[in-house]
Amino acid sequence: MRVLLVEDEERLADLVKGGLAGEGFAVDVAHDGRDGLWMATENTYDVIVLDVMLPRMNGYAVCSKLREAGDWTPIMMLTAKDGIYDEAEALDNGADDYLAKPFNYVVLLARLRALVRRGGRERPVSISVGDLVIDPAGLRCHRGESEISLTPKEFAVLHALARRAGEVVSKSELLAQAWDFAYDGDPNIVEVYISALRRKIDVPFGRTTLITVRGAGYRLEAA
Repeated sequence: MRVLLVEDEERLADLVKGGLAGEGFAVDVAHDGRDGLWMATENTYDVIVLDVMLPRMNGYAVCSKLREAGDWTPIMMLTAKDGIYDEAEALDNGADDYLAKPFNYVVLLARLRALVRRGGRERPVSISVGDLVIDPAGLRCHRGESEISLTPKEFAVLHALARRAGEVVSKSELLAQAWDFAYDGDPNIVEVYISALRRKIDVPFGRTTLITVRGAGYRLEAA
């Protein structure tokens, strides 16, 4: 699940990014409204976390411009303000949810998952690929009646593949979805996670559903 975080308080942005990354989210960060608007229009995100008080362009304006452009990515607005009129203004400008600072991280995470589950367009609560079932909200995975324990990053890679089941997903696309916009490490890290996933979702069940398409990427298919 890919998140755009637009927050000018760098320490808070780093803390939120680190926490979300630990839960398997791929997080891009912008520190002012104009950069946030540009990133939101140039990339595809599952959810946007948008502060209200931002340099160069405030969060209300960013949200309004995205909606005017027909971008209905779910948006959660963050602000130090907690008045009912501020909440109403956020929602009137097209935000889907609102959370006042200081906020509880557990609540932020739960509400983000709810937004991702609802999505800007209708999405199923779970994704089934044959008897493999992925539950994005609960970060859970089953093969038939057997629950499969995955790390957050393994889940992120599997979720990216499951959303496009039957299609070839390139290594670069997996990096963009499961890591983040600024990732500059070894791209072969994807192969490490693909191997780990095979050992968990295929080998114990005698299946071959996670396929390497040489020179193109990877495909998840029903058994």
